[in-house]
Amino acid sequence: MSLKDNIDMVKEELNSEEKFFEKAVVTEKFIKKYKNVLIGSVIAVVLFAVANVAYEMNEKSKLESVNKAFAKLSANPKDGAALNEIKSLSSELHDAWIFSQAVANKDMESLKGLKDTKALIVSDLAEYEMATDEASLQKYASRQDAIFRDLALVQSAVLLLNANKIQEARDALAKVSKGSSMEKLVAALMHYGVK
Repeated sequence: MSLKDNIDMVKEELNSEEKFFEKAVVTEKFIKKYKNVLIGSVIAVVLFAVANVAYEMNEKSKLESVNKAFAKLSANPKDGAALNEIKSLSSELHDAWIFSQAVANKDMESLKGLKDTKALIVSDLAEYEMATDEASLQKYASRQDAIFRDLALVQSAVLLLNANKIQEARDALAKVSKGSSMEKLVAALMHYGVK
């Protein structure tokens, strides 16, 4: 190699080392400038991860406790301690249990107590179960979000038919949703029962 090639090679090495040191200085300045932000971000991520793990462990423990209490309650439906434990851990499950027992025992007072529960489906089902006459069935069916809306309309129409109120029964059957599972029953009632 010639002397000129050697000098060029040394210059290239010096330039690359200079660039490396330049980048190191820029990185050091960046770290010094944003040191607190970087440390805060790392701490925030660590705290979030720890809080998330603690939350998941708490939820798992709560779920296991609810399952044990529910198993006790299933074995002995009169176990008040297990029912109270479920109520404190999961009010929705408590209300679902009360609903199932109220329906099984035809306990209208318990159903009335569930009408304003936070468990949306339970409150809807409780309202449906309490609807025993034509007016209450119509009131229930007037809600667009009612789960058994079509069934309530059919039941209302049957009660109206029994009371010989044919036009009102026809009107109630006309409100049943198209494509409903009650469609064939509605067609049969319209054809045979409501003339």
